[in-house]
Amino acid sequence: MPNPRKVLIISPNFPPINVPDHHRIRMALPYLAEFGWKADVLTVHSAWVEGVIEPALLGTLPADLTVIKTGALPLKITRRVGLGSLALRAMPFFYKEGNLLLRTKKYDLVFFSTTAFPVMALGPLWKKNFGVEYVLDFQDPWLNDYYKINRPSVPPGGRFKYGLSRFLARRLEPFAMRGVSHVISVSPEYPKTFLVRYPWLRNDQFTVLPFGAADNDFQRLEDLKIRNVMFDSSDGRQHWVYVGRGGKDMAFALRCLFTAIHLKRYEEPKKYGNLVLHFIGTDYASGNMARKTVEPIAVECGVGDMVHEHPHRIPYFEALQCLMDADALIVPGSDDPGYTASKIYPYILAKKPLLAVFHEKSSVVNLLRTTKAGTVVTFNKDYSIDRVAAEIIHKWFADFPPARPQTDWQAFEPYSAREMTRRLCEIFDKCVIFNSDGTDNK
Repeated sequence: MPNPRKVLIISPNFPPINVPDHHRIRMALPYLAEFGWKADVLTVHSAWVEGVIEPALLGTLPADLTVIKTGALPLKITRRVGLGSLALRAMPFFYKEGNLLLRTKKYDLVFFSTTAFPVMALGPLWKKNFGVEYVLDFQDPWLNDYYKINRPSVPPGGRFKYGLSRFLARRLEPFAMRGVSHVISVSPEYPKTFLVRYPWLRNDQFTVLPFGAADNDFQRLEDLKIRNVMFDSSDGRQHWVYVGRGGKDMAFALRCLFTAIHLKRYEEPKKYGNLVLHFIGTDYASGNMARKTVEPIAVECGVGDMVHEHPHRIPYFEALQCLMDADALIVPGSDDPGYTASKIYPYILAKKPLLAVFHEKSSVVNLLRTTKAGTVVTFNKDYSIDRVAAEIIHKWFADFPPARPQTDWQAFEPYSAREMTRRLCEIFDKCVIFNSDGTDNK
């Protein structure tokens, strides 16, 4: 068997830190060797990262994985000038360590998979200095016009942080995109935006690749024997659960859901009197900075007594246990058509009754309809709350408690972590085509 090609993966967040943006890498690592690739991961030491530490995540990584850890500027100093961004705090450390690795080791490719976007600007520098191609993975938009268009009273993180983020994105994103070999995105909307924004890019430089579904995590969950402390699943009540972020862009979907529940409880108060909805990990902020964004909408819609919101993030495997202990799962979607909820896969793998309320252009809609893994109700900017609530009542409340879906697991197979890794490695292969003498053929 020929020697595997080597990829240097740039992921500022990495286990034991529990942050969503490293899950593509974490899920792909066990399968890379099968498809001819070996990875080293360059990350920030967990001591310098603000986030939930979950040692159990380390058990999902290959035993022979090489992880190189850098430092970062300390938060207690940078926060004095309003700078908390991990990417900016770690940038000089990544640059120095990346230079050393690329100078002393032979890598065929550099892969940036992160939402700490500014580090992507290192790609063209390393390509110029070391001749190595790089691939960018966009799990969210970097230069995002959503809040500029919708103009909330206070943008995410406040006006200063949001303004600084946009200032850097307007300058660094085009620099990073200038020499990129390939761009991966979780949403089909992102390539459309990039092709308009950067006319030098081609269609064949883009691949829409959702996260993979890691059924291995559910197998590991059985061995970990995690205890769910968010609710008591044996108390005789109907527990419906959502684990994930909240935010103003999900307000419409939430109002539709809560309006439907309010109407059903008004019609049959005894039947729905034992229903409680849990929204867990709705704010990325930690400690006292975490804010509730769901409960206020529930109160507004007359179901505040039925909704419990825990805004703080919880460990990944505890989140999976909450899904497993739920009687039903609910997933509100963004009013942004490009939003793709990668977290939908654990909801499907939990094999519970599932309701998703999403914009009709979201890729989640086609996934759920193709796999028959749950009930999906769609909306667009012209739909009223009453219209969507009526459809939720018609599709979801026909049975109570709701029935488990008859998921087509064969249709779901293309979304598995192994299959997504195979497709990822195909992209890597195309980016580093070599002649027999070892020279780059691009």
